[in-house]
Amino acid sequence: MLISTKSKVIKYLSHCCYGKKHDFSLLKKEFPPNQPWFKNFNVKVDLGYLGIVKEYECQNISIPYKKSKNEPLTDEQKSVNKKFASERIFIENSISGLKRFRILSDRLRIHDIDLYDNILGVCAGLWNFYLAN
Repeated sequence: MLISTKSKVIKYLSHCCYGKKHDFSLLKKEFPPNQPWFKNFNVKVDLGYLGIVKEYECQNISIPYKKSKNEPLTDEQKSVNKKFASERIFIENSISGLKRFRILSDRLRIHDIDLYDNILGVCAGLWNFYLAN
C-alpha cells in the first residue's frame, strides 16, 4: 500500500506481506478505523477500498463507480470515472517511479520479507530524492 501526493512524492509505504491480501484489509490493519487518520485530507482511492466511506472519517473521499453485474455504468458515471482516472495518474506515476529500480520490477528472488521491505524503503527514498533534485 502506498500513499502519494499529486507531486508524485511517496509519503507512506506499508510493510510488505506474503500472499494475496485485500487492499482495504491492509488499510484497516495499518490505520485502525477508530482514529481520525484522514480527517483533514481529501482522499482518492481505487475500487479496492470500497468500504472506506463507512469506516473512516475524511474531509472528502473520491472513489470511482463500480459496474454491477446486471447494470452497466451510465455515460455520466463513465465520464466521472475517466476524470477520476486522470487525477489518479499521479499515484500510478509514483508506482512506476519505484519500478525504475530493477530490484523491484524483476522477479522476486529474495525470500527474506524484512530485507525486501528495507529495499523498497530505500528505493522510495531514492525516488523522492530524484523528485527533489
